[in-house]
Amino acid sequence: MAGNIKLEIVTPEKSVVNEEVRIVVAPGSEGEFGVLIGHIPFLTTLKTGRLRFVDAAGQEHLVFISGGFAEALPDKVTVLAESAERRREIDVQRAQAARERAEKRLTDAAHQEEIDRQRAKAALNRAVYRVSIAGL
Repeated sequence: MAGNIKLEIVTPEKSVVNEEVRIVVAPGSEGEFGVLIGHIPFLTTLKTGRLRFVDAAGQEHLVFISGGFAEALPDKVTVLAESAERRREIDVQRAQAARERAEKRLTDAAHQEEIDRQRAKAALNRAVYRVSIAGL
């Protein structure tokens, strides 16, 4: 089935994407999923990762997503993310510094509570995705 679907990616602070696209591929909590025009409706949670979409002109774009929800409808995909950044918006130096801080916290985590280790792992995961998306 040919045609475009509407993609909206929003965070509590801003609208990140609002355009017609050919396909959306997102990091669902149960695995990566893709949506084309005419998709069956569903709602899922998202994990931290890379959302890819191909715009109406055929250009591929990458967006960093940190958690949230996605709703797919036959003609629209809505992503409500905790945080999201287009590839061009990612500050690589800041992301690398965050990765280094998280790695250090994990190294020093032997004497920390489990919740601190989980936070450090989540911070490291976010930083690694940001660096990989910006560096592609």
